[in-house]
Amino acid sequence: MPSGPSSQTPSLKNVNEFPALENKKAYKQALKYWQNELLHVQQAYHHQGQRAVIVLEGWDAAGKGGAIRRVTEKLDPRGYQVYPIAAPSKEEQGRHYLYRFFNKLPKPGSLTIFDRSYYGRVLVERVEKFATEPQWRRAYREINEFEQLLLDDHIKVIKLFLHISSCEQLKRFSERLNNPYKRWKLTEEDIRNRNKRHEYETAIEDMFSKTHTRYAPWSIIQGDHKWFARVEVLKKITLALSENVNIEPPPIDPKIVELAEQQLGITHKGT
Repeated sequence: MPSGPSSQTPSLKNVNEFPALENKKAYKQALKYWQNELLHVQQAYHHQGQRAVIVLEGWDAAGKGGAIRRVTEKLDPRGYQVYPIAAPSKEEQGRHYLYRFFNKLPKPGSLTIFDRSYYGRVLVERVEKFATEPQWRRAYREINEFEQLLLDDHIKVIKLFLHISSCEQLKRFSERLNNPYKRWKLTEEDIRNRNKRHEYETAIEDMFSKTHTRYAPWSIIQGDHKWFARVEVLKKITLALSENVNIEPPPIDPKIVELAEQQLGITHKGT
C-alpha cells in the first residue's frame, strides 16, 4: 500500500454545512444501533488478537469527550483504554515527543483511544511555539513513519477531526462560562486558542495535507450538532475497524458444549 499522501485530502474549507439528526428519537435509535455494531467489532478484535489506535483531534469544545463517552459506553472496559493527552510530564520533557505514545500502544485484542495525540506537535506546539519550526516541520515525516510502523505491526490507525464553526464554538464557551457544572471546562488556554483560530486553521490544513495517507487517512466530523457528531464518530470508527476483519463470532468450543450438557444439563441448540 502506498505510504505517501493520498488523493482527496480533507479540508475545513470544503465543509459547507453541519448536518443534524431530525429528533431525539432518531438520535437514540442510531446511537443504539452503532454502539451495538461497535461492540460486535470489539468482540471480534478480542477473539482475533487484533489491535487499533483511534486518534481524536478537534477544536476546543468540539465534543471529543462526549463522543468518546458514547463510543465506550457499551464496550467491554477490559478491551479498550482512553488516554487524555495534556502537556508532557516532567519525566517526558526532553525526550522525543513520540516517546510517551509508544508505551500506550494497544495490547493484542484491544483498542487505544487518544483524546488529543501526537499531532499536538504540529498543532498547539507549532502555534504556541513550544516547538521550533525545524522541529514541527520534520514532525510530519516522523508521524507518517510512526503510523507506517504501526501498520507494519498490524495496528490499524483511525484518525478523526471534530470540526465546529467559529460561532458554535463561541456559543459553547458561553454555555460553559454560565453553567456551574461545566465552568471547569473553560480554561485560559481555550480563550487564548480562540484568539488564534486563524493560525490553528492554517496548522490544521497543513496537518491534513501532509499526514492524510492511504494507510492512515483523516476524516472530518461536522460537529455543530452534537447528536449527529456522536453518531458519525461511532459510525466512522465501526466501519474503519470492520474493514478487512471477520466480524462473525467464533465457533463454539465442542468441549464447552460437552461439559455444559454433562455437568449443567444444558443443550446447545446450535446456530
